[in-house]
Amino acid sequence: MSQQVTTPTLDDARALLRARFGYPEFRPGQERAVRAVLEGRDTLVILPTGGGKSLCYQVPALLLPGLTVVVSPLISLMKDQVDALTARGLPAAFINSTLTTAQAQERFTRAARGELKLLYVAPERFDFGNTADRLREMGVALLAVDEAHCISEWGHDFRPSYLRMRRVREALGDPVTIALTATATPEVRRDIAAQLGLHEPETVITGFDRTNLHYHVVPVKGDREKDAALADVLARNDGQAIVYASTRKSVERVTEVLTRAKIPTVAYHAGLDDAHRHEVQDSFMNEDVRAIVATNAFGMGIDKPNVRLVVHHAMPGSLEAYYQEAGRAGRDGLPSEVFLLHSFPDRFTHEFFIKGAYPERQLVEQVFERLRRDADRSGLVQYGAEDLAVALPGKVSAREVESALRVMSQADLIRTESESPSRVHVRLLATPDRIKRELGSDPMALELLRALWRIAGKQLESGAIVDLDALPPGMGGGQGALPVLEALQARQFVVVERAGGGTRLTDPRRALADAPIDWNGLERRRRAELSKVDAMQRYAYHTGCRRHFVLRYFGDPAARNQCSGCDNCLGIKHTVTAPALPTAVPKPGGGRSRARSGGGASAPAPSQEMVLGPEEAALFAALKAVRGELARAEQVPAYVVFPDRTLAELAVRRPRTLSAMGEVRGVGPAKLEKYGARFLTALREAEGTEAA
Repeated sequence: MSQQVTTPTLDDARALLRARFGYPEFRPGQERAVRAVLEGRDTLVILPTGGGKSLCYQVPALLLPGLTVVVSPLISLMKDQVDALTARGLPAAFINSTLTTAQAQERFTRAARGELKLLYVAPERFDFGNTADRLREMGVALLAVDEAHCISEWGHDFRPSYLRMRRVREALGDPVTIALTATATPEVRRDIAAQLGLHEPETVITGFDRTNLHYHVVPVKGDREKDAALADVLARNDGQAIVYASTRKSVERVTEVLTRAKIPTVAYHAGLDDAHRHEVQDSFMNEDVRAIVATNAFGMGIDKPNVRLVVHHAMPGSLEAYYQEAGRAGRDGLPSEVFLLHSFPDRFTHEFFIKGAYPERQLVEQVFERLRRDADRSGLVQYGAEDLAVALPGKVSAREVESALRVMSQADLIRTESESPSRVHVRLLATPDRIKRELGSDPMALELLRALWRIAGKQLESGAIVDLDALPPGMGGGQGALPVLEALQARQFVVVERAGGGTRLTDPRRALADAPIDWNGLERRRRAELSKVDAMQRYAYHTGCRRHFVLRYFGDPAARNQCSGCDNCLGIKHTVTAPALPTAVPKPGGGRSRARSGGGASAPAPSQEMVLGPEEAALFAALKAVRGELARAEQVPAYVVFPDRTLAELAVRRPRTLSAMGEVRGVGPAKLEKYGARFLTALREAEGTEAA
């Protein structure tokens, strides 16, 4: 007689909550979500940060037969939750990129044996291998998608791997699914349900209001006033503080500012190595420091209940991001302060990144046509986004060009190729008489040149691309021929450079209009992101109740016209009277000065127009002639060597050393090494002097 499996009840869930987690009752919203999951219904849960979302799937996972798979976007979030579960003796593990193949295999084996009830998996894990099939064979009872706003193209943290979650769900056997997030507008909620294919989901929204948080906006003009306001806010408000900055560079700078203000502070961003990142995080969690300055890489899943203060040094790109980050204050329910230091130009940073992420159609068309114009016969263009940006009309950034290239790559119009060890560009310098005279005793070199001539013919004199692996047998392919060519180059018989490494048109004859590019989708997403920036800025300038503004944005019916927890309702007018701190903090040793020894000229500001007098104009023309020779020799457009703007600055500043030349706009390390000596020679010849 088979044993009948009983369906767990809400009473079972309450008993487990008390016995294994130590909580007497569920919080608002949790009980409704747990009941829906136990009854086999798909569920969408929107609870504020600190509202206990994880229990909505952890409790059912321990009661349901089979495995619960939790898709989580952050390694730190997985580790913290698994550590907390295993500390309670609950069977959980995670699989992500920090594990070796053997460690991941061991955890799959434990799950297959039924030794695990919860398995946390990064979304990218499903992009390769047979992860979904293996889990399906184990029997997945519940799929939990954490930080579910990432699945929505309208969400504030869009992540492409989440778009594949519907296919993953189907591959897992279409288990009951619970999607959870702290911030989602009505539009994002609808998109989450549609993208995941939820079946008439039970939607649990407990309200976005965190009544213990007090909201403030401090209007400032630039970083100098921001720094002064930040130091003042920290001085006037006690307790642990998180300060959010927009970039790694600004994190480091603000950390130095606070350190000089005698406020113990550490910096946290994604550029830190794992050991340093853990050290910084532990010092804040253990309260060895007063404040942590961080990018938004810090905070998600970090369960520190007594953060009393969150300050945004720069305006976030959306109210979703702002509210989620602000919600890391006061998770213990005690009064806490949230400050936004707002300067109108903050929006320009977000507009820059949005334009870079979602290029306009006109830009994509311009980049595509430039590639077609400059490609060789095989469709290869051997220069990158920076050179393309210089070549295009108007002010176009390399980031915008990269986004256009990405759109074309996704449409299979182009592909990026790495440098080939066997493909080389060879230009013959020596005459036939010299070759016969000087290479008669070197049969290997002589035979190699003959083989190259048979392949490229007279084109070898102006330069030709040759695949060394295609040489006749006996030449040794690329590995054997390249050392011979390099020896010939040292004796000035040839000029040889590695070829490949660039952008290749998959079909140079194909029109952009024939490519499957969703122009309407790109435009829709760009407008959606810009509208989020607009909403964030309207919040900053709002003169009414800030709490009401936020709650209305998220569609919370509990929104009221007035509160007792924001600066406007309390009648507080924040002002910055006198900047007390410098914007830039000198590094030990004084740092590098922009003034250089090359003629004593300092670097002009990027926006400064170059004014050429008669002497500078003559030198500019001489430099253009040098550039033309190099471009013809390399068979590339002239601007690939240096754009006019760089030549003009060289003519004005007249650097005398390589280090001084390296300070000129457009002269990077690679171009300095490749072209620097040639242009310095031209500059010295023009002046009739030698470098000191």
